[in-house]
Amino acid sequence: MGLRQNPLTRSISIIIPAYNEEKRLPAALKQVIGYLQRGNWPYAEIVVVDDGSADGTAQVAERMQQEFPALRVLRNPGNRGKGYAVRHGVLECRGEWALFSDADLSAPIEELDKLWQAAEQAGAQVAVGSRALDRRLIGVHQSWFRENAGRVFNLVMRIITGLPFRDTQCGFKLFEAGAAREIFRRQLLDGFGFDVEVLFIGRRLGYREIEVPVRWNDVAGTKVSTWRGVAAFADPLLVRWNQIRGRYR
Repeated sequence: MGLRQNPLTRSISIIIPAYNEEKRLPAALKQVIGYLQRGNWPYAEIVVVDDGSADGTAQVAERMQQEFPALRVLRNPGNRGKGYAVRHGVLECRGEWALFSDADLSAPIEELDKLWQAAEQAGAQVAVGSRALDRRLIGVHQSWFRENAGRVFNLVMRIITGLPFRDTQCGFKLFEAGAAREIFRRQLLDGFGFDVEVLFIGRRLGYREIEVPVRWNDVAGTKVSTWRGVAAFADPLLVRWNQIRGRYR
């Protein structure tokens, strides 16, 4: 698929991984549907991936199909992790472009326009939403601990992997679909470190990846525990080890 699509025919798949999001998902889906119904993308679908939720996440999403028929609900075989959920959605998507977004819409869905325009202008296959390039765009900050832990993680990640990005963990990334399939079918990590891995794989495959500042607000109710955040520091090492072993070929 070419990058410079006719703006009247381009299509998008918006992938939302969701775990126990029964309460927050309806409002988020209404925002995404409203955005799409304003005609920003002539052809669009929403793919909600239920990651083994114990509540009514999947049922809530299915009810929204009455309002937006091009909404699909995929179910993971149990709680497999955010990386698994995103990969599941990307490999099932039908659009020419694939965006994955957190269910809390901490980056407003309208920021998709910014990623698309930046990718088109740069001839890039991957556009990475970033909180770090312009922190003035952050409306509600994380706690002091989480924000500074993120900065330390990013520094460690860059040293280990050689990736140039200032923020790999913002859950708002746009991929050209052909590139996405090549990248995500090689993905091995199922947890929160998958962001680093897919960007590393994309770079190794020669795809152009750009980082784009986006508006962002911390939303209460994060599913990332402090322990998982600490454990994520091992993921860049796993990525490097997998690359040395030739597992991304």
